[in-house]
This record gives sequence, structure tokens and C-alpha cells, in this order.
Amino acid sequence: MFLKKAEGPRAVKLPDGRIMCMSDLPSENTRRWVASRKEKVVLAVEYGLMKRITALERYSLSDEEFTGWCNVLGKHGAGGLMATKLNQYRQP
Repeated sequence: MFLKKAEGPRAVKLPDGRIMCMSDLPSENTRRWVASRKEKVVLAVEYGLMKRITALERYSLSDEEFTGWCNVLGKHGAGGLMATKLNQYRQP
């Protein structure tokens, strides 16, 4: 088996004991962002699996959008990332 050389760690351990690796992340051409995919990208950046700039470029995200995901995840958990909960969790 051949492993592709990659910068940074190959896997990280999350506080709840789960192991996350690059193969757990959404595809680069993801266009439909559900809460679970947003959460995975934020956790990957937060725990050092990938750099923030790499995530922004890989998924074509704006800095404001990603910062919003981080803030909501920190305050309300994964439920706050759901598009149907915008009015409930986010202040105008």
C-alpha cells in the first residue's frame, strides 16, 4: 500500500475519543452543506488536521462564512449549523 505524502498529521483525536482523518472530510466539490459536513470541516481545522487557509481554498469558502460556522458550532453545537435553525440560533 502506498501513502500519499501530506503535510500535517494524518489523523487527529477529537475530545469525544473519535479519530478523524482526511478521508472523513467532505469531497472538494461539495456544494450542499449540511450541518454534519460543516462540523467536520470546522473540527478538522480546530484540531489541526488541516490549516484554515487550506479549508477555505479547498471548499471555496469565504472567511466570514467559515468564521460564522466556527462561532455557531462553539455556541450552539452542531444543531446550530442547520440551515433550518438560522432564526433560532443566529442574531440578525
